Amino acid sequence: MPGDPAPVRVNRAPVLTLWATVVAERMGHPPDLALSLGSVVASTAARAKARRLGIIADAPRTAREPARRDTVRLLGRDVALTHDADGVVLADAGEGTPAPAAPIAAYLAKAFGPRLAEVRAAMQELAERHLPEDLDRVGFRLYEHFRPEVPADVRGWGAKGTLDLAKLRNARP
Repeated sequence: MPGDPAPVRVNRAPVLTLWATVVAERMGHPPDLALSLGSVVASTAARAKARRLGIIADAPRTAREPARRDTVRLLGRDVALTHDADGVVLADAGEGTPAPAAPIAAYLAKAFGPRLAEVRAAMQELAERHLPEDLDRVGFRLYEHFRPEVPADVRGWGAKGTLDLAKLRNARP
């Protein structure tokens, strides 16, 4: 769009967290659960990339069958659900520990600063162009189209890149 402000400098993790949150909301999940889901999806993606880069070792495989749990499918990942002390349904951050929404919201506010509302609105516009039931299938490919560019190797780990809002608004799966 002509006249768009300067691109946003940000790490990929908060971009994926916010995008997964917006997609979860579009799929009908309440805001706190959406934030929780977004955080776990981004954490899962970060751990997978860290293993590919050799930053962390592969998790040992266990022979026991995992307990049956309620899950939500988001951006191609099944995210286990749990409850906080008040009984609120949230994403499981690991071993039954809920991922609370407030710290995730603070993390996004810090990462995007005064541009958070603007970036969120652009993501919401993109999500609204797709049926909720299609977003699980195409949502991650959309993210790959607009995510900030950083070096593909270890040098890119944690590096800030440029989030171009025009590219975000024009993303296609």
